[in-house]
Amino acid sequence: MNIIQNTAPINVVIITGSLRRDSLTLKMAKALIDLAPPSLKMEIVNIGNLQMYNEDLEIPFPPEEWVIFRERIKKAGAVLFITPEYNRSLPAVLKNAVDVGSAPHGQNVYKNKPAAIVSLSPGAMGAFGANHHLRQSLVFLDMPTMQQPEAYIGYSGQLFDDNGAFIQKSTKAYLLKFILAFDRWIEIQKVKS
Repeated sequence: MNIIQNTAPINVVIITGSLRRDSLTLKMAKALIDLAPPSLKMEIVNIGNLQMYNEDLEIPFPPEEWVIFRERIKKAGAVLFITPEYNRSLPAVLKNAVDVGSAPHGQNVYKNKPAAIVSLSPGAMGAFGANHHLRQSLVFLDMPTMQQPEAYIGYSGQLFDDNGAFIQKSTKAYLLKFILAFDRWIEIQKVKS
């Protein structure tokens, strides 16, 4: 007898590392949402309103924005980071979101959440430095981070048309491969836990 399981889609939080209204990271996030299979329910979470992390603000009660953000990450089944590169590293706003979610000590909301990283830049290197600096933090946060395929997207200013759609079919095909691999990665991590 075959048992058909009706499984709900996995909630995936997308955290983008740029606050600019028309940022390339936001365009990438929206494009990946469009490419995602039905098994993933992807949602962009705003990190622009998070106060810079300061342990003193935890007492007596942390800022409401931190509490809301932490709860959203706790409820997520996975996290997708999309980052530009600032001065060969990740943007301060993204590092702050990492710090806010990992604190206070012993209450890391990122722990065991499957993760993936897409980095992009207008130049040729595809934000390689930001990608790897973020990976270092994710190792410490105990987030199983997808290793392959890697997504260092160069010349990102030439990726999208005026409607935010991919201009080149090859880019769309590669990122579809990436998001499907991330879907499989999340499933593998669910089985392990």
